[in-house]
Amino acid sequence: MDGKDNKQTRSFLNMNQSTYNALKSFIWGIANDCLVDVYDVGDYRKVILPMLVIRRFDAVLEPKHEEVVAAKKRFEKDGVTVDIDPALCGIAGQAFVNKSDFTLRDLRSRTNQQQLRKDFIDYLDGFSKNVQEIINKFHFRDQIPRLSEQDRLGLLIEKFVDPSINLSNKPVLNEDGSEKLEALDNHTMGTLFEEVIRMFNEQTNVTDAGRHFTPRDIIELMADLAFIPIQDKIQSTTYRIYDGACGTGGMLTVGESCIQNLAERRGKKVSINLFGQENFDETYAIACADMLLKGEGTQVNNIFFGSTISNDGFPKDEFDFMLSNPPFGTSWKAELKAWGDIKKDEITDSRFLIEYDGNPEYSLIPDIGDPQMLFLANNISKMKRSTDLGSRIIEVHNSSSISTGGAGSGTSNLRRFIIENDLLEAIVALPQNMFYNTGISTYLWIVTNKKEDKRKGYIQLIDASELKASLRKNVGEKNCEITPKIRRQIIDLYLAYKDADSKYSMVFKNEEFGYYSATVNRPLRLKVEVSTDRIELLRNQLKDEGVVEVLNKYCEDQGDAISYDFNDFMEHITHISAKCGVKLTAKRKKLIRDFFSAVDEKGSIVLDAKGQPELDKNLKDTEKIPLLYEGGIDGYWENEIRPYLPDSWIDKESAVIGYELSFMKYFYKPLVVREPKDIIADIQNIETDTDGLLASIIEEC
Repeated sequence: MDGKDNKQTRSFLNMNQSTYNALKSFIWGIANDCLVDVYDVGDYRKVILPMLVIRRFDAVLEPKHEEVVAAKKRFEKDGVTVDIDPALCGIAGQAFVNKSDFTLRDLRSRTNQQQLRKDFIDYLDGFSKNVQEIINKFHFRDQIPRLSEQDRLGLLIEKFVDPSINLSNKPVLNEDGSEKLEALDNHTMGTLFEEVIRMFNEQTNVTDAGRHFTPRDIIELMADLAFIPIQDKIQSTTYRIYDGACGTGGMLTVGESCIQNLAERRGKKVSINLFGQENFDETYAIACADMLLKGEGTQVNNIFFGSTISNDGFPKDEFDFMLSNPPFGTSWKAELKAWGDIKKDEITDSRFLIEYDGNPEYSLIPDIGDPQMLFLANNISKMKRSTDLGSRIIEVHNSSSISTGGAGSGTSNLRRFIIENDLLEAIVALPQNMFYNTGISTYLWIVTNKKEDKRKGYIQLIDASELKASLRKNVGEKNCEITPKIRRQIIDLYLAYKDADSKYSMVFKNEEFGYYSATVNRPLRLKVEVSTDRIELLRNQLKDEGVVEVLNKYCEDQGDAISYDFNDFMEHITHISAKCGVKLTAKRKKLIRDFFSAVDEKGSIVLDAKGQPELDKNLKDTEKIPLLYEGGIDGYWENEIRPYLPDSWIDKESAVIGYELSFMKYFYKPLVVREPKDIIADIQNIETDTDGLLASIIEEC
């Protein structure tokens, strides 16, 4: 950890903050000089994002471009024109190449717009196939006619080849070998990309609903939680890291760097394969570009385009580590359409509908308005079970994942499955305002199927909500960060486990978070009121002379009366009907009951035909009974309900097991009430400060 911290003592951005700010100003300059009056602000990204990537590729390829072009011409002279890209990539020293005759610098001097447009298209067409897919995902060629017609294409290219800006992943050096311009690392490129989206959306009051881009400091904490606890188990082998909502690929990049550093310090040589899935064109393109720029040409094929939920790109794969920040708080109705326009209860995907607790169709499917638990279920389905290390999942969630959804709902069912299978190792509560476009509370779930022995059967809750450092300037909603020192503090809390400071960390048995959701019933009590006036009203409305005759006989015996014993009343009515030869059908009994009785707590308990109390549906309630409650359901009723509702009973057949977690319950910090003397002193000070103010106002009037 120490070696890693020494390398990362900067802020949440890995590069120098002033350099990053210069890049942001550079982008604003392009927007103001090249795109204003041609595009709406919300559409600036359609040009700036692809050009950032294209120039990044271009800058990396520049040093070897002349050699590549010369080699291409030799191949053409020799009549070899098919599949020469692999050989040219070797010359370029990259997993991609551009075999056109131009670089972007060559094109900046074009003055004829028609020629520039033609040459620029030739330049784009010169990229190898793996870059073509990235350009296509940006739909950038659609913008070229507009830029050319408005005479902005040349100006745009001129801006992007500005020698004072370095978009390459390699530093620009001075003649003496010193660093002139620092490199733009892959994750910072992703952060810059996300900042472009955020700042232009901010200008138009547009948000990418549910898309919560993950800052570098959070990703580094997630990587530490994934790898540091098992660092002594890392072997010289191949590990697979997966992100089912990979965005620009930041978690994959940081995760790879973290495990490589830990392995290197332990003398291990690991090979890392990265896998991701993304369904947003632009972020997918950035992730693929990241892979190519790292020289991992084949791994770009491991980034799958499409929805993880409805079109799983890795249905049979298992992974060692899974880091993810899935979308939350947004509807996933589109997934149902992609599945064939089905309904939620028609989903058959084995990731979300499993066999558990004797139920062959145990649903893990959450409410249609929030997909985050679907991503967690997806990750769990991809856990390795045959290795000593198993799998570790670190996933960002909001508060709904830990507590919403009643017993038997898909969300609660997934919590139950995870906890009862002893997969949940810990949850870390993060500070608010940690993300760029949301200030809500967020949590890190740490899930593994290979717990240490001391952790088996237990869950650790870490409240890091107050462990933060303020930023000098907000970045969107983000006003604080987790510094390397704070990150170390959180990891220390995690590693200390039961010995950690209880102000920030607590450990509980798995069952602590489980409960029975059971129905508490109360008996029905009725008051009966029969009078000649009501009997006449019944005659006029229902025209049932048989019932009227019986009720009149009742009034002859009892007079106009109120009874609080419905059972006695019906027994009397039954006796009279037999005497009168009136058949008292179920329909007639219901008619009498509905017309002459009303719920009244003074009444006696109504019994059914079997002599059992009828329940009052309006008084039915649901209780959450902790799994660890001494005496179980019966003990809970005896101690918690019977003293207050002695006539109640719990329907044990209705009991359903649910799970929820609450940080507020365990880490609640009551508001410190000020002493009365302090409040009085403040009031007196105010009175002193305002002394004579009222009098002066009156005098002026």
